[in-house]
Parts: sequence; C-alpha cells; structure tokens
Amino acid sequence: MRVTFKLFASLQDYLPVEAKRDNALSLDLAEGTTIMAVIERFGLPLKSCKLALVDGVFVPPAERATRVLADGETLAIWPPVAGG
Repeated sequence: MRVTFKLFASLQDYLPVEAKRDNALSLDLAEGTTIMAVIERFGLPLKSCKLALVDGVFVPPAERATRVLADGETLAIWPPVAGG
C-alpha cells in the first residue's frame, strides 16, 4: 500500500533530501503498518511527535501503536510548537 508521509518544522530534518522540498514522501508500506512503525522507521524522537494526523484527523499518542494506516492515507506529524 502507498501512503503520503509529511513532517513539519524541526522534524523535516528526518526526511530524505529529495523529500524536503515538498515536505512529503510517498511510502510503500506493508499492510498492517501502524503510525508507530513509521515513527520508528524514521527514528523520530517520541517526545517530538506532538501531533499526528491521518487525513487531517488527530490520533492521540495512546492510539498510535494500534492505528493501522490504509492505502491512500496521509500521515502528518508536527513537533511541539510555541509562539507568542
């Protein structure tokens, strides 16, 4: 199956060079792949994965190990953001 994977802000550094321009990477994944499996595959620090959205829907941290991705979905992850 194929999903789109997007990383934002400081997490963009974990994307391959060719994906940084568009901030997105197309991934071929095995059926049954979870959000946590993708996070681990890219070596993302868990404390930096503040927001995870699948097709714009927030997935709480407690559900990321069991939320299975489906063909055509987009997984987007943001680090904590501060502003003022």
